[in-house]
Amino acid sequence: MAEKRRYRAVAAIDPKELAEFQARIRKRYTDEQIVTEITDCAERLGRSPTMREFAADPETAVHPQTVIEHFGSWNAAKRAAGLVPRRFATREELLGLLRSLGEELGRPPTARDIDEHKGRLPSKSLYWHTFGSLTNALREAGFDVPVGEERLERAVEQGAGLAQKLGRLPKFADWGEARRSDDSLLTEWQVYRMFDARRGAWSTFQFLVRQYLTEQGTTVASDGTLSRK
Repeated sequence: MAEKRRYRAVAAIDPKELAEFQARIRKRYTDEQIVTEITDCAERLGRSPTMREFAADPETAVHPQTVIEHFGSWNAAKRAAGLVPRRFATREELLGLLRSLGEELGRPPTARDIDEHKGRLPSKSLYWHTFGSLTNALREAGFDVPVGEERLERAVEQGAGLAQKLGRLPKFADWGEARRSDDSLLTEWQVYRMFDARRGAWSTFQFLVRQYLTEQGTTVASDGTLSRK
């Protein structure tokens, strides 16, 4: 019986009166106040917040539903706050973020730069998925990036990953063996030719891998073995 009474009560609500009430409730917060809440939350998290993260933030005073009522969607609200949705960024937003980072760095951003600025930028895999490669994205953003730079960067990252698995810097033969079971790796000869096949080409590559690993916090001994700091 109580259920029926509740149903009749809802059915009897005047739509216009309800709309006016909801509008008054929403006006407790201005768009500017909500944008400030979102940007403050992002600063505390160090990244663009999800709805769940925003709701869980004890210092946030606005409910996510209120945000959506003001802006139409969570992603629209984040865009209003100058934050790019990490999964649903538009092509132009992705390019704009690259340009901004490039201006800050004074050079074309690398994949490593994107990793180091995660939270401000979507993952580099999203750039690969959207543009086919990071080089394509950089060129579309107006940067002059040689093809070889991206390929070398990719090889060094792959070399670091293989080194972590082996516990030492990979040798030419190690790479060939790994490539047979993982065709996402460049071939050992593709890596070798990046250094014009000159004497010491592979050790030059190992030097770059060692440098990359050191920057990531891994100690590489003089014999090429790895150990965590």
